[in-house]
Amino acid sequence: MGGNGGSGTNADKRPNELLGSWFVRSGWSKGELARQVNRRARQLGANHISTDTSRVRRWLDGENPREPIPRILSELFSERFGCVVAVEDLGLRAAHQSPSVSGVDLPWTGPQTVALISEYSRSDLMLARRGFLGSSLALAAGPALIEPMQRWLVPSPAAPQEEPESPAAARRPGRLSQPELDLLESTTVMFRQWDAQCGGGLRRKAVVGQLHEVTDLLQEPQPGATSKRLFKVAAELAELAGWMSYDVGLQPTAQKYFVLALHAAKEAGDKPLGSYILSSMSRQMIHLGRPDDALELIHLAQYGSRDCASPRTQAMLYAMEARAYANMGQPGKCKRAVRMAEDSFEDVHEWDDPDPDWIRFFSLAELHGENSHSYRDLAYVAGRSPTYASLAEPLMQQAVDLFAKDGEHQRSYALNLIGMATVHLLRREPEQSAVLAKDAMAIAKKVRSERVNTRIRKTVDTAVRDFGDLAEVVDLTEQLAADLPETAEAV
Repeated sequence: MGGNGGSGTNADKRPNELLGSWFVRSGWSKGELARQVNRRARQLGANHISTDTSRVRRWLDGENPREPIPRILSELFSERFGCVVAVEDLGLRAAHQSPSVSGVDLPWTGPQTVALISEYSRSDLMLARRGFLGSSLALAAGPALIEPMQRWLVPSPAAPQEEPESPAAARRPGRLSQPELDLLESTTVMFRQWDAQCGGGLRRKAVVGQLHEVTDLLQEPQPGATSKRLFKVAAELAELAGWMSYDVGLQPTAQKYFVLALHAAKEAGDKPLGSYILSSMSRQMIHLGRPDDALELIHLAQYGSRDCASPRTQAMLYAMEARAYANMGQPGKCKRAVRMAEDSFEDVHEWDDPDPDWIRFFSLAELHGENSHSYRDLAYVAGRSPTYASLAEPLMQQAVDLFAKDGEHQRSYALNLIGMATVHLLRREPEQSAVLAKDAMAIAKKVRSERVNTRIRKTVDTAVRDFGDLAEVVDLTEQLAADLPETAEAV
């Protein structure tokens, strides 16, 4: 029975009214849900799962399936409704998890942060060749997410005064030299470039492996300055692992890495980096239909880095604040945040210190892209408003034009092409939309990003729904079926 995800017991079963309610609202048939569960299980490497309509009926009748079925159902319903649908919301029991693989309320201490990152990255490498570990995690949202993250603001205790290190201690095995540290940092930069150019599906496992190696180094005695640099590298790698997981659709795994990254950034004493990690978490919450949580995270990032973030970082945070307000349907606050982002970006060249590599992506093209997406999102929230669509179009066009000249940020180019296609659909210009969607599809074939693939599919679905008889849309649908891979593997 284990291969079917059954609970092995039929005692005292009652119909699962919560699961039944979500199921009815989804519009799926039992067969459709069974097929989706099987497909997701295969993507996660759980090839022993084989569900059918009778098994779905038993779940609705009150049977509690074994892991990873509850987590798979949570992910499927979350994606269907655009919001976080927890296992408990489905009336199912989640399996008990150790602190390293469950929850986001973790201790804010250096040694425990290292141990948690080490254990989680090792589990990811061993158990999650295709993200299987992600199916054993639950997404946190609301106060369960925000309140633990607020402890990022609590000042760390002062480090004890270090005595000068003896030459013999400096030569101790495990101690890192300056060139070795420089190489670690440059490798992180290289991974980030690969992600921007090729998508999260291509090098995720390599990043996780590098992160695990860094935690091994952090478990060796290191001078204080070296430890801080190693924690910074760990924070950047954990954020990148989270970002890549987000890009290929492993949402719980992504959130876990983001949380661990924030802990490492705190140990490094790097507040701007912490604010960037929180912005990644905010973007994920917007994607999951939780703009209120996204706004809380961005405000936390802004407050925590208020006296040290560069103008480029501040502009990025304001742009994400605008996205959150747009998705909350607050046009006045959205427009104000857009203006603040633009004003902050004007000061980027007046900042004396060089920006860190992790914020280098936030170019003028990215600024235009984010702000145009805010207006586009406002158009959706306002019932496909042509007014906000007209505000989005010129900014989106500037973003597309600039990204077309950027050979590195190919995923961003594809996402903005899709964004422009959606704007044309809002303006009831399906012919132009089809051209842009095809251009995005050509990039999607080279970029392993489930996020890009999903957005293309949704855009094509909208075009079919509104303009299905148009020859250009029919041709677009045929090209989608022929060219776009169904999933991007998480490797």
